[in-house]
Amino acid sequence: MIPNRRAGSRARRWAGLAAALSLAVTGCGPGAAADPNTLTVSVWNLASTPEFQALFDAFEQANPGVTVKPVDIVAADYPEKVTTMLAGGDRTDVITMKNVTDYARHSSRGQLQDVTDLVEPLEPQGLQGLEAFESEGRYFAAPYRQDFWVLYYNKTLFQQAGVPAPENWTWAEYADAAKKLTTGSGGDKTFGAYHHVWRSVVQAIAAAQNDGDQLSGDYGFFTEQYTTALRMQQDGSVLDYGAITTQQADYRSTFERARTAMMPMGTWYTSSIIKAKREGDSQVDWAIAPLPQRAEGGEVATFGSPTAFAANRNADNSDLAREFVAFAAGEEGAKAITKVGVVPALRSEALTDAYFQLDGMAKDELSTAAFRPDHVALEMPVSKRSSAVDTILKEEHELIMVGEKSVADGIRDMGERVRTEAPE
Repeated sequence: MIPNRRAGSRARRWAGLAAALSLAVTGCGPGAAADPNTLTVSVWNLASTPEFQALFDAFEQANPGVTVKPVDIVAADYPEKVTTMLAGGDRTDVITMKNVTDYARHSSRGQLQDVTDLVEPLEPQGLQGLEAFESEGRYFAAPYRQDFWVLYYNKTLFQQAGVPAPENWTWAEYADAAKKLTTGSGGDKTFGAYHHVWRSVVQAIAAAQNDGDQLSGDYGFFTEQYTTALRMQQDGSVLDYGAITTQQADYRSTFERARTAMMPMGTWYTSSIIKAKREGDSQVDWAIAPLPQRAEGGEVATFGSPTAFAANRNADNSDLAREFVAFAAGEEGAKAITKVGVVPALRSEALTDAYFQLDGMAKDELSTAAFRPDHVALEMPVSKRSSAVDTILKEEHELIMVGEKSVADGIRDMGERVRTEAPE
């Protein structure tokens, strides 16, 4: 039954969280001695997120004698873990803001340092995504990465199925192609597409392509995207939501092992697949295309979100933390992460050229076109209500996707709960 499974999942998560928190507090909590030349930075999945090590290496090289010590947290636990850490007075110097929803939570609680003086000089140099971190004219984090969503696809599987490259597709064409690209059965099945469990795969896409407001409480604009996603589950062209959750499927390995032909995903994934191919862990011949759209011939609308670093209000080494925040958002930080295939928040023609010259990067015309969408909506509007609304939308999303609620009932309940549990 779903309630028992969810309760068990929560229990395991909190047990893991408690263990991880214990480790973090041992190194960074109140009472621990601080080494003035050691900078602690909270990160997630360090081994599979190469941008962090690239930034740490570059910062250490620019600051001889300084050592960066990552506080590595499992990605799925990161929001809860950081929330608990900061509430408990943890003194980790730099906190990575995984998304703007987390940022809104921590900045509104006064847990981050004001870094307005660090980011304002970078804005005229081309720093993207800064507006998401503005709060009454002040900034409490500096973006270093600016991702947006594209469609990754396996060129070999497309060729084998006789399906043309996904250029200027609608969602209806995408769903039809997914059926043609689905082959095999059981453990040998290759799916036409893979949709990860995040609510943004449905909701943020719908908001971006319908100009919808996810804080509004009126979610009728989700209907069409949910209808498409559920129909693809029913025809077996995507892995079932419940199976992904039960099997704890990993989107990286699913694509890199050619278990799916297509995958809507953020541009951060490029660094992972380049790394996997360089290390011989994947042989996938991949490329990217713009996300499918609601109708033909219009502008390409997608969504994205900046990722940022913030200096902890209780940082042991505040000066060093602020230096790192500015370094990561600036030109040297942008160069470091560009080298591993991550899209920096600081944009320039030179950095874009360097990005597409990387070994292992998809360099065809459609891939470069995907890098220039007409409109990138913010994944979630920034507000003091963002975190509460996000929780409601996640819970209702899961119930729709596992079939416990119809699309209409789920959308109705989202609106009612947002209006009563997270009022303006």
